Amino acid sequence: MKIAVVGGGSTYTPELIDGFARLRDELPLTEIALVDPDVHRLELVAGMARRMLAHAGHPATVLATTSVEEGVAGAQAVMLQLRIGGQAARNVDETLPLECGCVGQETTGAGGLAKALRTVPVVLDIAEKIRTHAPDAWIIDFTNPVGIVTRALLEAGHRAIGLCNVAIGFQRRFAANLGVTADRISLGHVGLNHLTWERSVLLDGVDVLPRLLENHAEEIAQDVGLSAGLIRHLGVVPSYYLRYFYEHDLVVEEQRSKPSRAAEVAAMETTLLEMYADPSVNTKPELLGKRGGAFYSEAAVALIASLLGDRGDTQVVNLRNNGTLPFLGDEAVIEVPATITATGATALPVEEVQPLFAGLIAHVTAYETLALEAALHGGRERVADALLAHPLIGQASLSEDLAQRLIDANRRYLPWANV
Repeated sequence: MKIAVVGGGSTYTPELIDGFARLRDELPLTEIALVDPDVHRLELVAGMARRMLAHAGHPATVLATTSVEEGVAGAQAVMLQLRIGGQAARNVDETLPLECGCVGQETTGAGGLAKALRTVPVVLDIAEKIRTHAPDAWIIDFTNPVGIVTRALLEAGHRAIGLCNVAIGFQRRFAANLGVTADRISLGHVGLNHLTWERSVLLDGVDVLPRLLENHAEEIAQDVGLSAGLIRHLGVVPSYYLRYFYEHDLVVEEQRSKPSRAAEVAAMETTLLEMYADPSVNTKPELLGKRGGAFYSEAAVALIASLLGDRGDTQVVNLRNNGTLPFLGDEAVIEVPATITATGATALPVEEVQPLFAGLIAHVTAYETLALEAALHGGRERVADALLAHPLIGQASLSEDLAQRLIDANRRYLPWANV
């Protein structure tokens, strides 16, 4: 069984390799292809991957290549974890909006739109190569903004499912709060990628969310960056990304007073690459845990194993709405629990979503529709329209100003901007 990882030169890749090695019975891999245009990083990460697999006694070989065609050929699944422009572009995503008084974040708001503009065309080009060289492969998208990228892939007719680590992170946190194993916990997870709420927490089928909120609200509040009082009032657990909406001005003030997350990660990456270059290092460094993406490798292994093994289990993924949330169009991409089989993901029924949450979901979905149009077709007006539709921006003069700033800052990645 072969899996390809496009963006395999990421410093995060050893986390994936660790998951593949630990969960080898679930996913019996024979080959892992790492694809990346950065030869230096690719060689360091591939060497680290080979040592980790050898240390774990895993028989899979590692192919390192700059060729997407070579890397994906014959793969049963292809994982996408791209960052077009690297941490330097991310730093712009996180700092430029602050100049206009808006949240600076790489997946939400203006920064998220900039990332979508850079990323969607590249992902679609890669997907066409996958269609040619591995037509039966599943595309697992972890590339942000996951909802927009997954929708682009699905609308182009690709076999794609979006994946995020928010749900599995909550599952593990709640299991720890309750002192039980994670497999006994399932979530009433609903919303869009990076815009979700946990409306129930089932322990062996019984909803224990009220108990969690009564006994662990302070801990949960610290995890998601919101007040315990707000969480108790809502009666649900919002994801960390809701903080950008519920406490926008406070977040902007905080972001202006400290280095960007991109700057922090860039420093970590320098250290991690030095570690990967050390031939004596054959297990993932502790520092990697601070890089982000906790539990993603486990979620990815579970998803691929279910797709290829036709397991029929339930996992939280990003997929086409198709009537699941009746207030959205079928073409919208939502993040909910779904049954995973060899034919793909089928959303489980979702109880009616309260107006307090449904309104924001619908609002951001409208933005994502316009963001995808801007990413696919370009144009300053489309970029400005997407910003105008975003609930964190939504002002005409601000949208026009930000649109020009985003285009100027990302011009090298936007062919249409230089015509």
